[in-house]
Amino acid sequence: MHLSVIIPAKNEEKFIGPTVASVFEYLTARNIEHEILVVTNKSTDKTGEIVNELQASTVPTVRLLDYPKNGGKGFAVREGMLRAKGDYRLFMDADNSTKIDQLELMMPYFEKGYDVVIGSIRAPGHEVVRGSESWLRIFLGRLAGWYTRIILLPGILDTQRGFKIVTAKATQDIFSRSKITQWGFDMEMLALARKFGYKIKEVPVKWHNSPNTESHPRLSAYVETLLDTLRIKRDLLLGRYK
Repeated sequence: MHLSVIIPAKNEEKFIGPTVASVFEYLTARNIEHEILVVTNKSTDKTGEIVNELQASTVPTVRLLDYPKNGGKGFAVREGMLRAKGDYRLFMDADNSTKIDQLELMMPYFEKGYDVVIGSIRAPGHEVVRGSESWLRIFLGRLAGWYTRIILLPGILDTQRGFKIVTAKATQDIFSRSKITQWGFDMEMLALARKFGYKIKEVPVKWHNSPNTESHPRLSAYVETLLDTLRIKRDLLLGRYK
């Protein structure tokens, strides 16, 4: 299996159908061997039903992983990444804020020796669709990025974009040891990648935030994510990631 696409989806019935269809159409048109894993956790709407209907009708490569009692985007991504079969494993947001065609910008870096390639809206050359972010989210995002670079991940401009590709080997080493189940999982993933000596490449992408989605954190989640930064740093220093 060449590529696995993991889509965490909690209450994403408005977006999941078009997103899965667009991924399937893009990869099929290019004859890319793939699987699509939609991971639902504590989802109470029709997200899972929509995925099963797609599998039975127009998207045979999609599969649903449903965890009705477990929560957190980090949990969903970890389960999907570890249960995937692809040589390369991409996780992306259910609202399609970064579209699958950005794959073309990122995959060539694996041939240059990188193990983890991440989408960024801070790296030079990125594009954010006008009106996608409020001034408050822009401010909080930049503040959080500055804080994260100082405490944990110097040199990485954008840790939180939901479009990251990891090799199968790096996936096993990183996600088998990850602990954070909420929004801070991206930082933990990148910190572990560095700990284990994997090369990380940050690539500018086009991003369009969609309103009314569970794919992006609410304002209150920023505080929890900042605390996660300290927890990750502590656990690294104490040698808790064996």
